[in-house]
Amino acid sequence: MNVYKSLVMKRRTISLIAILILAPCLTRAQNPNQERLNAYKIAFFTKRLNLTPGEAEKFWPVYNEFQAKKLEIQRERIKLNIRFNQEGAAMTDEQLIALGDKLMELEVLETELSVKFHQTLKVILPPVKILKLYQAENQFRQQLLNELQERKQQRDNPNQPGSPPQRN
Repeated sequence: MNVYKSLVMKRRTISLIAILILAPCLTRAQNPNQERLNAYKIAFFTKRLNLTPGEAEKFWPVYNEFQAKKLEIQRERIKLNIRFNQEGAAMTDEQLIALGDKLMELEVLETELSVKFHQTLKVILPPVKILKLYQAENQFRQQLLNELQERKQQRDNPNQPGSPPQRN
């Protein structure tokens, strides 16, 4: 059971990091890197899924809507976690129970959203491409996390081999 809890916590931690990384990029704020990231994501997924033009035309609006709704749920979860971190020690048991219930409601909503998305995908894409999509999402997140980690290491160790030269 502890292994299961560990895996769930690891998954949630990675998801939270990815959300925090991707959230500013996926919003419609005036972020100059947003267009580049979205184009990169589209190219990454299109290559991995080998989408036909007809599939892509149906897939991307559904996928974008799913991502937007999922992001709303994840932002709400983040707000509740921040609230707990800031006010948790002063909360009553009733408030803590309500907060926990709300977090579970959000988990259920996200799961229902994923199930609905999966059902919609079954009409748009063949089964093999649906499974490739799920793999591509994980690969894309992992690639972004790896790139961010490399950039952080380069910032922290500017004289390390392979790092760009320092500017003076």
